[in-house]
Amino acid sequence: MEADVDSKGNAPVVFFIPVSFHQLLDFQQHSHAKERSAGVLAEKVGHESCLVQLRREEKGQSFRAAGCVSSGVLYTQNGFHVPVERCRVQGLSEALFIPVVNTYDGKQQLHNTGIELSAGRLLAAVSRVTPVYREFSPLGTVILTADAVAPLDMYVATWNGKMLQLCFMRGGLGFLGAKRLCLIHAAFQSTQRVEYKPIKKVMVANRGEIAIRVFRACTELGIRTVAVYSEQDTGHMHRQKADEAYLIGKGLPPVQAYLHIPDIIKVAKENEVDAVHPGYGFLSERSDFAQACCDAGVRFIGPSPEVELEENYTRAFSEALAAFGNGALFVEKFIEKPRHIEVQILGDKYGNVVHLYERDCSIQRRHQKVVEIAPAAHLDSQLRTKLTNDAVRLAKQVGYENAGTVEFLVDKHGKHYFIEVNSRLQVEHTVTEEITDVDLVHAQIHIAEGKSLAELGLRQDSIRINGCAIQCRVTTEDPSRGFQPDTGRIEVFRSGEGMGIRLDSASAFQGAIISPHYDSLLVKVIAHGKDHPTAASKMSRALAEFRIRGVKTNIPFLQNVLSNDQFLRGTVDTQFIDENPELFNLRPGQNRAQKLLHYLGHVMVNGPITPIPVKARPSPIDPVVPTVPLGDPPTGFRDILLREGPQGFAKAVRQHRGLLLMDTTFRDAHQSLLATRVRTHDLKKISPFCPWQRLQELRELIPNIPFQMLLRGANAVGYTNYPDNSVFKFCEVAKENGMDIFRVFDSLNYLPNMLLGMEAAGQAGGVVEAAISYTGDVADPTRTKYTLEYYIQLAEELVKAGTHILCIKDMAGLLKPRASELLVGALRQRFPETPIHIHTHDTSGAGVASMLACAAGGADIVDHGRLGIQMEKVFDYSEYWEMARGLYAAFDCTATMKSGNADVYENEIPGGQYTNLHFQAHSMGLGNKFKQVKKAYVEANKLLGDLIKVTPSSKIVGDLAQFMVQNNLSRQEVEAMADELSFPLSVVEFLQGYIGIPYGGFPEPFRSKVLKDLPRIEGRPGASLPALDFQQLEKELRTRHQEEEITPEDVLSAAMYPKVFDEFKEFTATFGPVECLNTRLFLEGPKIAEEFEVELERGKTLHIKALALGDLNRAGQREVFFELNGQLRSILVKDTQAMKEMHFHPKALKDIKGQIGAPMPGKVIDIKVEEGAKVDKGQPLCVLSAMKMETVVNSPVAGTVKKIYVKPDMNLEGDDLILEIE
Repeated sequence: MEADVDSKGNAPVVFFIPVSFHQLLDFQQHSHAKERSAGVLAEKVGHESCLVQLRREEKGQSFRAAGCVSSGVLYTQNGFHVPVERCRVQGLSEALFIPVVNTYDGKQQLHNTGIELSAGRLLAAVSRVTPVYREFSPLGTVILTADAVAPLDMYVATWNGKMLQLCFMRGGLGFLGAKRLCLIHAAFQSTQRVEYKPIKKVMVANRGEIAIRVFRACTELGIRTVAVYSEQDTGHMHRQKADEAYLIGKGLPPVQAYLHIPDIIKVAKENEVDAVHPGYGFLSERSDFAQACCDAGVRFIGPSPEVELEENYTRAFSEALAAFGNGALFVEKFIEKPRHIEVQILGDKYGNVVHLYERDCSIQRRHQKVVEIAPAAHLDSQLRTKLTNDAVRLAKQVGYENAGTVEFLVDKHGKHYFIEVNSRLQVEHTVTEEITDVDLVHAQIHIAEGKSLAELGLRQDSIRINGCAIQCRVTTEDPSRGFQPDTGRIEVFRSGEGMGIRLDSASAFQGAIISPHYDSLLVKVIAHGKDHPTAASKMSRALAEFRIRGVKTNIPFLQNVLSNDQFLRGTVDTQFIDENPELFNLRPGQNRAQKLLHYLGHVMVNGPITPIPVKARPSPIDPVVPTVPLGDPPTGFRDILLREGPQGFAKAVRQHRGLLLMDTTFRDAHQSLLATRVRTHDLKKISPFCPWQRLQELRELIPNIPFQMLLRGANAVGYTNYPDNSVFKFCEVAKENGMDIFRVFDSLNYLPNMLLGMEAAGQAGGVVEAAISYTGDVADPTRTKYTLEYYIQLAEELVKAGTHILCIKDMAGLLKPRASELLVGALRQRFPETPIHIHTHDTSGAGVASMLACAAGGADIVDHGRLGIQMEKVFDYSEYWEMARGLYAAFDCTATMKSGNADVYENEIPGGQYTNLHFQAHSMGLGNKFKQVKKAYVEANKLLGDLIKVTPSSKIVGDLAQFMVQNNLSRQEVEAMADELSFPLSVVEFLQGYIGIPYGGFPEPFRSKVLKDLPRIEGRPGASLPALDFQQLEKELRTRHQEEEITPEDVLSAAMYPKVFDEFKEFTATFGPVECLNTRLFLEGPKIAEEFEVELERGKTLHIKALALGDLNRAGQREVFFELNGQLRSILVKDTQAMKEMHFHPKALKDIKGQIGAPMPGKVIDIKVEEGAKVDKGQPLCVLSAMKMETVVNSPVAGTVKKIYVKPDMNLEGDDLILEIE
């Protein structure tokens, strides 16, 4: 609607006072005019809150103006006085608006001439733009809806004598949200003459990469630079990049130091600083800081205080308050799946404004931008024009100067909504610089000096888009844990570089300390290409080149974003991350080299990971690998197995003329000789850590020879009972990984357990070799329990069950030559078509004679170890193993057992256990009591009913024997006090029936006295167990170990040995592929100045040199220095011995659910429970803050708070114990 004009052609301007909105007054204007100059009191309007609707009628024309008024006056300009004549009250349900019409001779400017702005009075002046409903409060908060009712351009308001600037939207656009109004001083645009003043020294009131970005621009312009830094930033890079650096905020918290305006102004004045650049964040949008600079005679490189807009968008109160010193909040209208588009503007002091096109910032997490793109892909040209025109028009209306960003949301229909103006340089300004070739920081400085845009060569028609740029913010956040900030020391930093890549960083260098006090941004990576796909390709390549070790980063997440089809098509919106959960299927970096350095450093500082039984060092000589002829391996028995299956294999074995040998060097032979396992590293070398990995690698290297494994019947490869489906699944996966023969046995020869294992192995397609565990002496008529008839009857059952091969498993080496002839001869006579395999241990030294007797009796296969076998064709092979044995000197049985010992026929200790018991006695200082242990073993065996002693039954006997020696108990005393003693758990569970029923039953009354009222298991222990849910277990493992790729082998390992598997995963996650280290390095680490090579895989070899071992620091750590591939590397290793003597905050134990640890490093903000309080599962326990992000720690269990280990404001490291719940 057009307004009336006076005789000079000027339209009236109406001034209102802000109030609330619950009443409506309808005014009828008198037709007479009364001369009044602007600001003169016209008439009191009344003291009640009301809405004023003004209707003017004069010369047949009218206009409407409505405004919020209270306790004040109604003004007109140009001589029109508007009195109040009558009114009526109506209820209102909407918030209100204040539109007025003002043409000012066609100029869209507000002049300050003649306007009196006293306390509490509202000035509303507009020029044909869309109004919105608004409500004012004395604090300057305005609530807006999206309903437009009349043409409104913009308006300003006063409160207590200060001007409030509001935002506007042009016709047809909705207005979102609630904004906090910024206080300005007089008018929108200064009419004073601008004077050019060169800047010679600039101080950046900020830190990190933005400070360095400004310093570089200043250096290019020949301007001296000044940095400020907090006490926590003493070692930060930005202070080193400046010409001068000064401490601020001494004694203040880390963030508050950069918000301390008096200190910053003091530094500026004392050091003759001409101008201050605020960067972004901190004080960059604080008008009081800009004003303080002006008051101190220091130029503020940014908008003047008169037009400064305060940013509150997207920040929760406490985070905003901590990071920016401002906790204001606002809400906004919901727009479904919008794009977040922002326009870069530049304005000078002469009223000129240009735009530098737009950026797409839609890829956000928690409203924080992650990836930014310029220009916005597939943006309609007309929409681009609307966005840029609106941005420029707004900036001109408010007289905006310097750099700023106007932000919009664009809905799926192409309608755009204004969000806010960021009156500062944005983090993502880099992409605009890349596509326009305009240095925004240079422009900021020149504008502050007083130069015009024209003088800078910045005319709108000369600014063009050149290609596409993408920025990725690499942060020290862990995407797999909800982007929790990570802190610590950067051990390795190698960046991605090359054509089309720009890096802006500050703390990204080797040795940098990432603290929890500031933003987690590490480096900004900017890629520039001819188009969106090209820029994305360059970015992907650059991210793949990064190597950052010591702290977690979001690079794997960013790589997923860059490879996402939706991203590559350029069709992202603000819901992109939420709607693409596959972005969190992270591919963790291998980090193999650094992990191996950690392992070597740990061994150098703390000694071997593996307990060393005796003080014997590995041989310094590496074994020589014999020359292996090139070409395919010769045909072996495995070829027959693959071709003809298990039945054909068994038939071929039986029909073979001559004795077949089972090479046990890889397993049992060396287990009896060494109190450990030979490492995969040494096994692979002789074959031209994980058992599955070992099997896979050896299978590939030895394709022609059958592999055999031990299967403990229903116990699979463990020492306990498992659900039946676990045993079947294990055999299936083992066969798929290359296993051929399953030697199925039970430590008690308990037939039900054996039959289940045989069925599982057969169903998997393996060769079933049922093994009878041997004990006693079938040649001794006085040994009446385990007689020849016993073994024949048991063999009958096994052959009837379908075994392909029959085996005698002589774990203790008790099978004497005469007994061998009797037993094997009887079996051969009874089962002429079944292959017979004999396994023994040579503890007594009579093993060779026994094997010869077995062969004479009709055995088809006997076990042997190649160590010491003097055969011409295997000389080189034997030499390798003899040298390899020297590497395990600390575990070699000859270190304590110098020769074979025939007392094994008395104590019947299995070979592997004999060696281990011997080393255990020596390691515990009981080496001189080993004879007593062996005697007690005999007595313990009798107490338990004369068992067949194979793992785990042999361990039960051994545990009881050591218990007797430690407590100086005889067999008679144990029997007498059985109902009083606290026996080892293995003994109690055996008597309960956990491993099956022994031949001849349990010993009574010993069993009843030990168990008392404890439950007993009847029948096969595993028969009553529910089936294992492998899918659920896999899901749990993914969560527990934060890995997407959990293999079937991992699931089976966790099912068999849950604790061992967890320890293994933790070990490999910490120390990497230690199997690549040679055995000497693995056991004792390198010597100082030693150089060596580690082959990670074919074509990837590490060259390592150990340089030095540092002194102990206050944290109980030693710094270990290496040279890796020619570059210096250092790691910090905790000295475990020194740590015992120093006090440190306790860590939460992961396997104890009631111990609650800190999920991330940070400061304790709030403790929400007290000791003794009852808590529910999921109940908040405390709040931590780090890097401007707060995390609520919830209780994983229900219970009672036993003890609280933290206090408010305490700084914690990851996994520090917070409290205990019981």
